[in-house]
Amino acid sequence: MDGAAAGALSDALSAVEEIAAGDHHLAVVSTVRADGSVQSSVVNAGVVAHPLSGEPVLGFVTYGRAKLANLRRRPRATLVFRAGWQWIAVEGRCDIAGPDDPLDGVDPASLPSLLRAIYRAAGGTHDDWDEYDRVMAAERRAAVLLQPERTYTNPAPSR
Repeated sequence: MDGAAAGALSDALSAVEEIAAGDHHLAVVSTVRADGSVQSSVVNAGVVAHPLSGEPVLGFVTYGRAKLANLRRRPRATLVFRAGWQWIAVEGRCDIAGPDDPLDGVDPASLPSLLRAIYRAAGGTHDDWDEYDRVMAAERRAAVLLQPERTYTNPAPSR
């Protein structure tokens, strides 16, 4: 990635963080079903470092059967964050790291810390991290890491 592209990505991810913080880090995630139709749902998401590259990516945690099935077959998604009239969409390829989706190069023992990092990046706090880890493991939750390739947004409203 050249310097201009890296700067544009950095600006876009800063906008993601600002807009996401305005509405509890809620985002609509869209994946593609086998028949080509779009499946959308709401997740909490935030900017985290990819566990392999260290590059900033958008992360969310899911156990959703539809999302994971779609992403396993077609590993691309779009996340849209909004707060009021401000919104930003980020499209890209996704990696999955979870108990049912080992990611080459990621030690399965590091999954709890990755899930915690995503939870915190999405505005979450927890009083009992051991309990959080237990629930995430019992529910077989996976980390989804979207590598931003395209972003688009609306201009700031003039009021």
